[in-house]
Amino acid sequence: MAETFEQQAVAFGPLGALLGLDLGEKTIGVAVCDPARMVATPVETIRRKKFTIDAERLAALAGERNVIGLILGLPLNMDATEGPRVQSVRSFARNLARILPLPVAFWDERMSTMAMQRDLIALDTSRAKRAEKIDAMAATFILQGAIDRIRGLNL
Repeated sequence: MAETFEQQAVAFGPLGALLGLDLGEKTIGVAVCDPARMVATPVETIRRKKFTIDAERLAALAGERNVIGLILGLPLNMDATEGPRVQSVRSFARNLARILPLPVAFWDERMSTMAMQRDLIALDTSRAKRAEKIDAMAATFILQGAIDRIRGLNL
């Protein structure tokens, strides 16, 4: 049986910045939180190229921000089952561990992109600007949910 998010999060310990990732087919949204894990902030959207190039960019971002762990959005189906996209995220995480050996936890990302889309529309953001920001915002939404849960665990 797969580990729960709570079991995975124990590896992070009580303090340290975390990187949140929203993995899409064409882009990777990236967010980071402060070492006290209070606030998640968007960092950038990486246009996916080749795995090694993408992984090296993530490793550079993690190094620049002294990141101690990764939160990857897990795109479960609405009925909580795992489909091909979940397998793709898990595979990405296994491959990334060879380049960026940090603990990883998976966070249920259902509705994250839709929630951020609604927020950006409410702010009257143009369609072009929304497309530019949505992945990093979704990563922020994922990471904020995860760090809120971690704080509740009292690690």
